[in-house]
Amino acid sequence: MGKEKAEKPAQKKLNPRALPKEHWKSLPEEHDYPAAADYLALILPSHDVPGAVAALRRSPLVHKKAKDLLRASRLTLLPADNVHVAADLKKVAENEMLSPVLCLTGTLSSDIPLVVADGYHRICASYHITENADIPCQLAQLPPSTPRLVDGGENASITAISSVHP
Repeated sequence: MGKEKAEKPAQKKLNPRALPKEHWKSLPEEHDYPAAADYLALILPSHDVPGAVAALRRSPLVHKKAKDLLRASRLTLLPADNVHVAADLKKVAENEMLSPVLCLTGTLSSDIPLVVADGYHRICASYHITENADIPCQLAQLPPSTPRLVDGGENASITAISSVHP
């Protein structure tokens, strides 16, 4: 006789639009800053990373819409079933608050996008709940000698520019 497959219990699928709209902590978690530094070390000269992280720590919390953060950063919206996005959606469903995101401003005149130093998955999770949600961010200026993403895409190459801010 053939083996019978054990039936899996039906998994309840999350409806992101039904989750609480307010789901943010009032301050970033301490571990977010080293995570931001790790990412920034990939795209900034090493001597600029500590200053950028210090600027993020000093920055006041501001609120920006998920759709605007994605557009300004030129990042694509990750699907709700992305493992990290789904984990953040699950936290919200369980009434856990998410940590604010850490970003460095872009410069339109130099074609430098907003840099999401920490919180990309949280932005995407929030977008799936509502694209118009106000996301708390610590937003700091890019250091003056910032590399520039050439095409802004996933495989963007980096070129140095002499000065972002006069």
